[in-house]
Amino acid sequence: MNTVQHRAFKDEVFQQLARVPKALSSPRRLELIDLLSQSARSVEDLAQLSGMSVANASQHLQVLRAALLVTVRRDGPKAYYAIADAAVFRAWQAMRDLGKRRFAELDRIVRSYLADRDQFETLTADELARRMRKNEVIVLDVRPVAEYRSGHIRGARSIPVRELQRRMAELPKDADVVAYCRGPYCVYADEAVALLRRRGIRARRLDTGFPDWKAAGLPVGVDSRP
Repeated sequence: MNTVQHRAFKDEVFQQLARVPKALSSPRRLELIDLLSQSARSVEDLAQLSGMSVANASQHLQVLRAALLVTVRRDGPKAYYAIADAAVFRAWQAMRDLGKRRFAELDRIVRSYLADRDQFETLTADELARRMRKNEVIVLDVRPVAEYRSGHIRGARSIPVRELQRRMAELPKDADVVAYCRGPYCVYADEAVALLRRRGIRARRLDTGFPDWKAAGLPVGVDSRP
């Protein structure tokens, strides 16, 4: 390979590789990847969850699809999107973790909006897995039911945070509870822990979310009911 060919080869390789960060360069598209890491969703659901119009969400999804980061399945007039494979989540996870290490502003934002979080004791995934093996904790998945059914920590109970107050009687008074949700920037687990503690129940939050648990190769379950 001569110098000209070598340069052309490198240019083409890095041009292709640049498609991934280019597709992920939008905050909106990162949020869509975060949501799709929980479960496949329709464009309408994604638009509602992300606060976008359907048209805007659809445009962002088309960019992700063109970069082969998401797939689409049609059911009548509706289109359902899913992440292409586990590597897509790992790419998002790596970006998220790198940002946390490099940008102190992220910690400031979390402390500003989630001021109570510092009061909550957290549990790592490995520690939770160890305690679950010993039946020492009750694990609550406080995400929406659709996300729980798509995949959850094996052995976890599904009580969405919006239902927790009226379903509190399902939990023993002396329970040791660990709540989890979508990830480190999801507030559902924080809300659940705060509510449980007000009721006198020992509660902590998992320091990550279900996709991180799954990516770590820890036990997962799927609820196949319609």
